[in-house]
Amino acid sequence: MTQTHRQTRTLNRRKSSTTRYLALSALLVAAPAMAQDARPGTDVPMSSPVVQPAPSTPLPQLSPAQAAALAALLQKDIVAQGLADSQSIDPVDNDRLVRDALDHAHAVHAGRLAEADFDQNWAMRPAVYDPLPAFKNAVEHDRLAAWIASLPPPYAGYDALVAALARYRTIAAAGGWEPLSAGADLTLGNTGPRVAALRKRLALEDPQVTSSEDRFDAALLDAVRRAQRRYGLNPTGIVAAQTLTALNVPVDARLRQIKANMERWRWLPAELAKNRVQVNIAAAVLTLFDGDAPVMSMKAVTGRPGAETPMLTSQIHSIVLNPPWNVPSTIAGRELWPKEKAHPGYLAQHGFRVIDTGDGGKRLQQSSDHSALGKYKFDFANPFAVYLHDTPAQAGFARFDRLASHGCVRLEKPGDLAKRLLEGTPEWPADTIDATVTAGKTVRAKLAAPVAVYLLYWTAFANADGQVGFRNDPYGWDGTLATKIAERSARQAIAAR
Repeated sequence: MTQTHRQTRTLNRRKSSTTRYLALSALLVAAPAMAQDARPGTDVPMSSPVVQPAPSTPLPQLSPAQAAALAALLQKDIVAQGLADSQSIDPVDNDRLVRDALDHAHAVHAGRLAEADFDQNWAMRPAVYDPLPAFKNAVEHDRLAAWIASLPPPYAGYDALVAALARYRTIAAAGGWEPLSAGADLTLGNTGPRVAALRKRLALEDPQVTSSEDRFDAALLDAVRRAQRRYGLNPTGIVAAQTLTALNVPVDARLRQIKANMERWRWLPAELAKNRVQVNIAAAVLTLFDGDAPVMSMKAVTGRPGAETPMLTSQIHSIVLNPPWNVPSTIAGRELWPKEKAHPGYLAQHGFRVIDTGDGGKRLQQSSDHSALGKYKFDFANPFAVYLHDTPAQAGFARFDRLASHGCVRLEKPGDLAKRLLEGTPEWPADTIDATVTAGKTVRAKLAAPVAVYLLYWTAFANADGQVGFRNDPYGWDGTLATKIAERSARQAIAAR
């Protein structure tokens, strides 16, 4: 396949995914996730050179027209891709311009971190990428604009964030928004300056809102609920403290949040599995895709800060029905053994068996009829020993702040997911699954074809019309990412002196 054909295929794949992404983003924005106070992130600056050809490698020589065109393309795209808010590119020095272009290509296509920069919980790595061959081809065939256009991740979700970045920059350039003043809760029927200020604030993000009135009417009630859904809050339509906090996050912080999420998109493979389970850790939502279309969405409970759910990709290979819980030693030591010491008999009362490990140690296993894993456990290989599972604690799904697990992902409707995943496994029809669960015996149901699973961390996601769903950065990973990029840039700048 020629490089031109690859570029065309990438662009076509991005375009064809737009409809699917709109459906998914509607699920995400509509699904309540967290009601935490939003906090500003940290900016993600442009990195210094990441990958450069060896000094002995001859660089392509550009014609004057190509150099001028490439400099203009880079100046525009560096800003559009969120790598800098402004940039000046010199078209005169050929080698410097080419190296700038290669740096840009690597940053946009594969991100700005080196292997050593990744946090241990970020178990996703962009594929190794050398931009030089494609760049040489683009120079030879005078297709520099097509080459630039082919660099970003080929997903409509990324493109939607690019559009959102431009929109929020426009808001910032116009002065952003004034913080809304504290006071009594605002609700249907209220009037006055605070209502007028609320309308003005909402109108900046929601084109359906008119900003020229001071009455809290039914239309404003709907607008408040839309905003609350975008921020992962309980859509009561009442503007109380948490809603004020979310609305008062400065536009610059929202811009930084968008940029951080764009960076994480660059770590994904060139193509996601069409049949997959996808979890947004920050929003605590699971979505099942069938043929690359979202067909099921449910609430989840993900890891609390300090017990983070890692970002990773893997494949669900089996589902354990009526699983016992083999308690991790950290949880046993921190939580369960102290409870037994304080209240002798606690372990037996809650179905725990004490098992001799054979080396003088002891471990705990909770029987399936008492198991904290409920009736379903979805297994996939990963170095963190995390999995998706059922839970008897169903009340947790009524919360809008659902970061409460030890790192595994609890599911609102695990039975529905199990039946969908096992549809292609003839020996596990729905009635057999139900009968096995009812019988109470622990059985492992192996999937005839493993299903891809992606645990991702999205704190900002947008659809094509520019509506952005924001979540808090519960693990502080937006800020950590920005810091690592800045540190990497500083080290490279020193090395280049």
